[in-house]
Amino acid sequence: QVQLVESGGGLVQPGGSLRLSCTASGFRVLDYAIGWFRQAPGKEREGVSCISMREGQIYYADSVKGRFTISRDSHKNMVNLQMNSLTPEDTAVYYCAASRLWGPLVCGGDYWGQGTQVTVSS
Repeated sequence: QVQLVESGGGLVQPGGSLRLSCTASGFRVLDYAIGWFRQAPGKEREGVSCISMREGQIYYADSVKGRFTISRDSHKNMVNLQMNSLTPEDTAVYYCAASRLWGPLVCGGDYWGQGTQVTVSS
């Protein structure tokens, strides 16, 4: 059974930090890229960051470059997203997603987690 289980969301003040984690199971993780999408109220879902589990190639959306850091632990089938200098514009439901890789890094969603809420507010 394929599972992507997220943890680490919550409420944080502007300028603060949060760390999201995603643990994958039920599929051959090394053949995939795993990462994060987010969806704010009234907006489309957007890709935030992803990482190839075998080679460690990384993608960041321009909106999070320099503030977010993605990392992987292939032995634990886990991906972490360290989010620093958070702003209210980062408020969204964050979804972990996995996409099968057949070549260059592509962030997509063959499998999805349930989502975790991140709220940045004073």
